[in-house]
Amino acid sequence: MKPKKIWANVAVNDLHRTTQFYSALGMKPNGSSKDLTSFLFGEDDFVIHFFLKEILQPSMKGEMADTQQVNEIIFTLSAESKEEVNQWATAVDSAGGKLISIPEEFGAGYYGFVFADPDGHRFNVFFM
Repeated sequence: MKPKKIWANVAVNDLHRTTQFYSALGMKPNGSSKDLTSFLFGEDDFVIHFFLKEILQPSMKGEMADTQQVNEIIFTLSAESKEEVNQWATAVDSAGGKLISIPEEFGAGYYGFVFADPDGHRFNVFFM
């Protein structure tokens, strides 16, 4: 089988805060409603829908991770240079994200850092 498209649906507690955070990072809005806010990521416009937790929970058919306590997934954002990685770290911090690690070398030829958005969803930004 060949999927037509793939996107992510994640739970958040505050749509306004989520919209402000990803807008501050320069993500392209992909629409919103009373139940979700959506953004496009990267050159291929990967879609991440940020649903209010109480809206997404029933469709999960089970418990949802408390992203403030445990990791659910890590999204990776690629940067074009070490300088851009550093700019991302500054932007994330200014927008209210939590830097989990500072920009650093890790592995041969890799430079990056990990952050969490206000709801605890993890991202890493790296240059290789």
